Amino acid sequence: MTEFAKRVRGVSGDAIREIFAMMADRELLSFGGGSPAKETFPVDEIRAIIDSALSRNPDGLLQYGMTDGWMPLREAYLEHLVRGKGVRADIENVITLTGSTQGMSIVAEAFLDPGDKVLVESPTFLGTLMGLRKLGADCIPVKGDDRGIVIEDLEDKMKRHRPKILYVIPTFQNPTGLTIPEDRRKEIARLAGVYDVIVIEDDPYCELRYSGTPVPPIKSFDGSGHVVMVNSFSKTISPGIRVGAMTADANIIRKASDIRQLADTHGVNLTQEICAEFLNRGHMPGHLKKITPIYEERLAAMLGGISAHFPEECRFTRPEGGLFVWVELPRGTDSAQLLKRSVAEMKVGFIPGGPFFVNPEDGANCFRLNFSSNPPDRIADGMERLGSFLKKAI
Repeated sequence: MTEFAKRVRGVSGDAIREIFAMMADRELLSFGGGSPAKETFPVDEIRAIIDSALSRNPDGLLQYGMTDGWMPLREAYLEHLVRGKGVRADIENVITLTGSTQGMSIVAEAFLDPGDKVLVESPTFLGTLMGLRKLGADCIPVKGDDRGIVIEDLEDKMKRHRPKILYVIPTFQNPTGLTIPEDRRKEIARLAGVYDVIVIEDDPYCELRYSGTPVPPIKSFDGSGHVVMVNSFSKTISPGIRVGAMTADANIIRKASDIRQLADTHGVNLTQEICAEFLNRGHMPGHLKKITPIYEERLAAMLGGISAHFPEECRFTRPEGGLFVWVELPRGTDSAQLLKRSVAEMKVGFIPGGPFFVNPEDGANCFRLNFSSNPPDRIADGMERLGSFLKKAI
């Protein structure tokens, strides 16, 4: 068979395939995915929007669209989700996306040549690591603590490595659930200008806050045009509609539009209209008020179950929002091997920590748990089963 291109030979989707396989196994109590709760989907509102939209503008919605995105959504995104957070932006600073992952991919493609350096949190989202490797980027981990990325190490690595990009998930990070505080966000924006580094601020979970005080996005402190803010409607409205949006310097948006033209031409007009009308009809505040207590209850069930049943040697995060809890086992523990045994013996699944790290061995003793996909009683059952297993295994 003809050989694959060199840039994709080292790319593997095994970790993500494993996540979806666990989600599909009805016998398995899986905490491996990152899907919103099906109970949170605003089905009635979406149905009403679609009926109205197809009655008013069927030709526009079913025809080819603009690469920069459906104008009503670009305007609604600016009004409801960008300017209200202190970000200075106009319509030329916005492009819509087929899911927020497309934003990361486009920006990386716009700036990276093979061998270019990219700084990433340690750990970080495994899908982004795979995408960066496909482009031939040299990923360099930046140290973190319980307040996220460590600024001193970030500046040191900007000085030493001269990276093109810093990729960061500042709010309820995937996989740790941690949030970077305001003082560090200001420093990230400042350092980006000093060292000429593009910051991709991936913020799909920012609206899912259950306690604490909202923190302004890094983009709101951007005085040099180096920060690209990427948002998603997957976690608030529905992942199946595949809609995101991105705010950046106008020059970056123009180049992103050029690149996107060669990828999918434009997003889906109908699903972009769903998001635009959802915002314009004022559904989002009430919808978030409805769904956040569901997630808050599930998070509490998970944290309570971990506290009650996991071995004392385990350390874990206590996020104020998002979808994930991060667990750290004693050094020398192999979470990938534990997963195989946990699935076979306890019918409980999770995601091992290794794939979230540039150097997988750095996360061999860690794993990620998702709490959004299961109701509290199943979470309690799963944490009891998993805790009992871990006490024996480690």
